[in-house]
Amino acid sequence: MKPSSNIWIRRQQCPCGDWKCYMRSEGDDQPSVSPHPTKKERTLSLPTTEAVFTPYVGQIFKSDDEAFEYYSNFARKNGFSIRKARSTESQNLGVYRRDFVCYRSGFNQPRKKANVEHPRDRKSVRCGCDAKLYLTKEIVNSATQWYISQFSNIHNHELLEDDEVRLLPAYRKIQEADQERILLLSKAGFPVNRIVKLLEIEKGLQPGQLPFIEKDVRNFVRTCKKTVQENDALLNNKRESDAMELLEACKHMTEKDADFVYVYTTDENEKVENIAWSYGHSVRAFPAFGDVVTFDTSYRSITYGLLLGIWFGMDNHGKAISLGCVLLQEESANSYSWALQTFVRFMRGRRPQTILTDLDSGLRDAIARELTNTKHVISIWHVQSKLSSWFSTTLGSQYTEFKAELDTLCHSESMDEFELKWNRVIAQFGLVADKHIALLFSYRALWPLSLIRGYFVARAMTAEYSKSVDIFVKEILTSQTCLPVFFEQVGVASRSVNQAADLQYMHMKTCMPIEEHAQSILTPYAFNVLQHEMVLSLQYAMTEMANGSYLVRHYKKLDRECFVIWTLEDELIRCSCKEFEHSGILCRHSIRVLVAKNFFQLPEKYFPLRWRLESSLVPVDDHNVPRSSNDCVQAFHSLAASLLTESLTSKERFNYVNRELSSLFDRVRDMPAADDSAANMAPNNESESFQC
Repeated sequence: MKPSSNIWIRRQQCPCGDWKCYMRSEGDDQPSVSPHPTKKERTLSLPTTEAVFTPYVGQIFKSDDEAFEYYSNFARKNGFSIRKARSTESQNLGVYRRDFVCYRSGFNQPRKKANVEHPRDRKSVRCGCDAKLYLTKEIVNSATQWYISQFSNIHNHELLEDDEVRLLPAYRKIQEADQERILLLSKAGFPVNRIVKLLEIEKGLQPGQLPFIEKDVRNFVRTCKKTVQENDALLNNKRESDAMELLEACKHMTEKDADFVYVYTTDENEKVENIAWSYGHSVRAFPAFGDVVTFDTSYRSITYGLLLGIWFGMDNHGKAISLGCVLLQEESANSYSWALQTFVRFMRGRRPQTILTDLDSGLRDAIARELTNTKHVISIWHVQSKLSSWFSTTLGSQYTEFKAELDTLCHSESMDEFELKWNRVIAQFGLVADKHIALLFSYRALWPLSLIRGYFVARAMTAEYSKSVDIFVKEILTSQTCLPVFFEQVGVASRSVNQAADLQYMHMKTCMPIEEHAQSILTPYAFNVLQHEMVLSLQYAMTEMANGSYLVRHYKKLDRECFVIWTLEDELIRCSCKEFEHSGILCRHSIRVLVAKNFFQLPEKYFPLRWRLESSLVPVDDHNVPRSSNDCVQAFHSLAASLLTESLTSKERFNYVNRELSSLFDRVRDMPAADDSAANMAPNNESESFQC
């Protein structure tokens, strides 16, 4: 452990609260985010589908390491391991010979016995085995290569079976992910034998099938404890020093940014305990985009023992924007309460309509206490990411079917229907007594999609938004992240996401007047979502019911029918799907009714301020908003029609046009997608566009 580095790990403790319960989210290939690239670990395991050929004299390798790995794979496949023996070097060539031998080569030299009452009489595995591979270096055409100069595969001992050879010391290795888990359990007081059993259960392995043995775990824990003890003093000094530097950085930021705010608390020893901050541009963005806030608490620091929390909003371009940051010593309801109180103070007393979080009982209690009028939603992505860790081992081949059933449950129309189906599903899969099922059920009002349809989330539950949050977090954690530099990195990332979005070209798809009107008001992101609903609305039939209501259903009945209520006097429209209440974007069912009622523009109330161009954090003018030009579209349509007519008069013409258009399309596709001027260019002289 190096006191100068800061390792951030994704929280692995399960929200069920059981220390024995280990959790890894789906898609987490790496359990930690390190400020420095880690040295690539070489593994000697060989894919079972790859053939291993016997080495031979004259075989050439690019390096001695490549040769060692090749021989190691051969040895493992054949029931033994190898070690490096003698090497020979010269002044000109350096090391020019390497000797690799069987692990039982040679004999142990008798050692002087220690002056103890009962000395250990360890038996040596060495028996004079003559299996070996000798390498020699040569220079060919100014390039260095190694070739096998001697090889023998004659052993004077029995070779091991597959289930025995994996236990040889050369093939026993504790990977980084397992090291972190072992240290966590050891710190919690688990003895080594219980740690090994827990790892076997978590990985779904039979006893004795781990790639290491109990002795390896014991040695690893003993070594780490010694290292930790030696570094504790250095780490404590580093933590205090970095915390004070972080406070100084915050004070300095208040001089550069008048709206920058920060707050911190100290413990009984006057040391920094918790600290939170928010930048001026974040505070200014909250009135427009603070209606829905995501509070991400996925990572914590090993070095500083701090939980990282980041508040995000979604801007009118669908991007995640940072609203504030907090570092907490404890993951308790009281700590979360302090963080939420501080966030509200930063935002000048304003509270979000909805807050999205992960599963966390302490955070749930704090939100209920501090944000009494705010809707609390558990992001479905957080739930889905845990399912594999919780149920894949328990259910085995039934896991895929269980996930499908759970997805169906998410779309139940009422709490009564959800609970009825829930009881049937957990009984079907034998999960009645499962603690994770009980945990999900206790949060049932916060995560099933159909039960939170009435909550406004502004499309913050889409995969694209979840990905943008994850990218932001990983960006600030993969850099050099001691606290002062981490603070600076958060500021850089926060400012970059608050800059102008790349505005996309918005072309018409339906030619409906309401589409053209919406195009002039909404950002490209919001317009594309609404445009998609407009296109789909053409596939729906409408039946007028009593009391100004309408039954809207798909012509192929691909989804459930919806009821739409239209009030002419107030220009008020409501749909049973609750899409507008959920995202602020009018649904296809409502659009179908409005078009049938001869509406050529959507009522202004259905263009929320948060999705309008005018709400952009960076002012947007007509020069950098790519619009669809009717003249340009008509010119292209006319040109295409004329070209089609001319090309169909002969096969030769058709083949020529097809070939040239394919080439033109490839060239256009390879051009930069964003061009400040091209999107607004219409042909100045229409006749010029038809010249040959």
